[in-house]
Amino acid sequence: ESTYAAAKEVGAEIASRGAVLVTGGLGGVMEAACRGAKEKGGMVVGILPHEDMSYANPYCDIIIPTGMGFSRNYVTAYSADSAIVVGGGAGTYVEALVAYQKGKPIVALKGTGGTADKIADSYLDDRKTVKVMAAPTPKDAVDQALDHALNGKRGIRYFQSVAKML
Repeated sequence: ESTYAAAKEVGAEIASRGAVLVTGGLGGVMEAACRGAKEKGGMVVGILPHEDMSYANPYCDIIIPTGMGFSRNYVTAYSADSAIVVGGGAGTYVEALVAYQKGKPIVALKGTGGTADKIADSYLDDRKTVKVMAAPTPKDAVDQALDHALNGKRGIRYFQSVAKML
């Protein structure tokens, strides 16, 4: 399964549970998750690094053009109750770190490469604030993220930002 397809399925699962999807609002994995959520009738928030709303992918319902560059990763991580990491590079890693510092639940979807595979089933530093959970499927990733966000299962302090698609 491609990373794009996995992200799309994560978005669809989030929407089917009635949760709001928060992403960086751009293309690639973010667009895939947004598309999956929209196709299931979900609500999608895109927090853009740009001032220009035209950079948003076409599946965002609410577009927040921050003009903050990639500092917007802080806004994205703070805006979610938990985080699901699918693939990803440096920006995704930053969002995961911010969520980790806030003690929010984080689930990494294994097999999608990049940041997700690097941080799955691990702690991000010696403080062991929150263990990044590993999920084998998009459905399992959403199950874990929502369970920990909604039921207060937050590990040592609190997991990372939930219902957010990185």
